[in-house]
Amino acid sequence: MDKNGHLIASVDPGSIADQLGIEAGDILLSINDAPIEDIFDYQYKLNNETVTAVVLKKNGEEWDLDIENDYQDLGLNFENGLMSDYRSCSNNCIFCFIDQMPPGMRDTLYFKDDDSRLSFLQGNYVTLTNMKEHDLQRIIKFKLAPINISVHTTNPELRVKMLHNRFAGEALKKIDTLYEAGTPMNGQIVLCPGVNDGKELDRTIGDLTKYLPHMRSVSVVPVGLSKYRDGLCHLTSFTKETAAAAIDQIERWQKLIYPQHGVHFIHASDEFYLIAGRPLPEAERYDGYIQYENGVGMLRLLKEETDEALEELSRDPDREAEEEVISIATAKLAYPFIKEISEKFMKICPEKKIHVYLIENDFFGHMITVAGLLTGKDLIAQLKGKEIGSRLLLTTAMFRSGEEVFLDDVTKSDVERELGVRVDIIPEGGDELIRAMSAPYDGPAPMHGEYEPDEGEFIEYEEL
Repeated sequence: MDKNGHLIASVDPGSIADQLGIEAGDILLSINDAPIEDIFDYQYKLNNETVTAVVLKKNGEEWDLDIENDYQDLGLNFENGLMSDYRSCSNNCIFCFIDQMPPGMRDTLYFKDDDSRLSFLQGNYVTLTNMKEHDLQRIIKFKLAPINISVHTTNPELRVKMLHNRFAGEALKKIDTLYEAGTPMNGQIVLCPGVNDGKELDRTIGDLTKYLPHMRSVSVVPVGLSKYRDGLCHLTSFTKETAAAAIDQIERWQKLIYPQHGVHFIHASDEFYLIAGRPLPEAERYDGYIQYENGVGMLRLLKEETDEALEELSRDPDREAEEEVISIATAKLAYPFIKEISEKFMKICPEKKIHVYLIENDFFGHMITVAGLLTGKDLIAQLKGKEIGSRLLLTTAMFRSGEEVFLDDVTKSDVERELGVRVDIIPEGGDELIRAMSAPYDGPAPMHGEYEPDEGEFIEYEEL
């Protein structure tokens, strides 16, 4: 809460605030005679026919305003979108990926958030350890949902050890409060071999099923280990055998849960199936892809969407394609699927030749297999001297949200300059990939113009 008020960054043209003469640079001090804690408090206070507001003008005047807003937004945009500082994480998790990053990267990559408000706004997962009773009641009052919870284990003693926080076990009781209030939730388990797998995983899944239907789904993701782990807790990666055992265990639970609740509830991430060399589950097993952003069902949905798009393309009587060589670069996880998609595409459009290049993660280590953690330097180094063609297609996941910048601050323009090729940033979705592959080459200008991310798009680094 900012008792000094909230700086107004801009005012929407034609809005209520604009008509009242409120300007960028003014400060909103209060609404309904009370300070404003954050964006949710602000929106809640506006949910009335009339409100009173106190605004400090740039010239020092203080305006007391009686506003007939009729439940409408005032049209104010604030310097801090949350209208409050982000809450940092008070844990020291044994698997935290931020602790596994080398020094020298941009400061924002080292910030660990554990803010329930970002769980609602951006889909972030929170551990509940720094959530006060006041925060819990606000979630219920404002109906902020779903709340995404990093559970990891329901064994209180083990959770204390995994999170290195003496309150981590006690914090699990907050799930009970949310359940009793009917708050929709999702769960996450970062699975660490020899720590919270096996019997501990059975205990965790069994305990979490008690929260159905308000606990809608739980994802299980393998611990991600970079090469920068000096001085950190000793952890091991999943092998083909241990990944297969985890899948079998999770699928046994799905078979028990589905007949009773009509959902599969517990899901292994795509990476488990890649490590184990197992085929992906069918689309129906993903319960509407609730855990998509956690890497559950991404590859299945990609396959479903591209198959549908390719079918439509094959039936298009007006389809015309010019001869062109295109390249796609991706990480290990998606590589075999992108390769298969490109081969299907070339059978329909033989005029197009598509190279799919696997980029190994030399920066973080080869155990990191997702595109969102590839760096520009690795991309450039591994594509130098390769036949790329007229265009290089890259997924939005490789770039910082809203910008054309990789994790290591290499830019899209840097890649274009170093490789001498046009780079097209492709939005998520199989249909977008097929559209980009089939689009005619129209010169060196970016095909998608200025990059604009989808609403809500973000990159998460904390627990991968």
